[in-house]
Amino acid sequence: MKILVTGGAGFIASHVADAFIEDKHDVVILDDLSTGFEKNINPKAKFVKLNICDKEVSKLFEEEKFDVVNHHAAQMDVRRSVRDPAFDATTNILGTINLLQNSIIHGVKKFMFASTGGAVYGEQEYFPADEKHPMNPLSPYGISKLSVEKYLYFYYNEYKLNYTILRYANIYGPRQNPFGEAGVVAIFSNRLLKGEQPVINGTGEQTRDYVFVKDVVKANLLTLEDDKSDAYNVGTGIETNVNVLFNSLNKIIGKGQTEKHGPAAAGEQMRSVITSEKLFNKFNWKPATTLDKGLEETVDYFKNNLV
Repeated sequence: MKILVTGGAGFIASHVADAFIEDKHDVVILDDLSTGFEKNINPKAKFVKLNICDKEVSKLFEEEKFDVVNHHAAQMDVRRSVRDPAFDATTNILGTINLLQNSIIHGVKKFMFASTGGAVYGEQEYFPADEKHPMNPLSPYGISKLSVEKYLYFYYNEYKLNYTILRYANIYGPRQNPFGEAGVVAIFSNRLLKGEQPVINGTGEQTRDYVFVKDVVKANLLTLEDDKSDAYNVGTGIETNVNVLFNSLNKIIGKGQTEKHGPAAAGEQMRSVITSEKLFNKFNWKPATTLDKGLEETVDYFKNNLV
């Protein structure tokens, strides 16, 4: 199949693109390199430097005749979405609509969307959250992701565009960007390796469901040819708070830093954990990487790619 991977110079999507190429698919990567890196781009993929909001996207669709769009490109920083909701909506909603319109016009058969299993649910009513949990996002980022899910339902009903929504937990692993405010594993790893002091937001008691990027790639591969339009959580079902995460990384790296706490971050929910039972029941997917093993592999990557 010919697959367009948006955001393919970024963290998660570059791994997904690699896996599609390994499975002998024809991959085109679309990325504006605003947060991605050229070094992440598989040399066997065709690379197009372009923003998903640009009108030139239509020309790309017309020329390439994609079978599948795997859409990861996004404004992904929850805190930036709070500071600048208009930018978040422009990229995450209008940019996606641009892709969807071109998918309809140019005969795309399937649209895969990287959503969020934490931010779309908001503060949870029960733990772990399944796909039927009420969706009450607390941030513009979560609102934009939920909006796209609703648009996908519209495009399916109106145009029969098949879709798969993957609601990710907190993904970590090699190639994660250690700069900015998102991606706590990468941020802490990079700072600890350089002998710098990471700062934990608030009490550090806020919990997340950390899932290794290679397990997320497997979920993309398994659902690539799913002919039922549906949404699936992709997580471990295990809560880990930030203090535990910091101390685990501190132990692996061996720098002996102490916990340092700063102000709580605006728009940050306290607990987030999801169940992937639906994905397991249909595709036999389950996370194969423990947190300790995944953190060790991530630290090894940053040791060799310190920035």
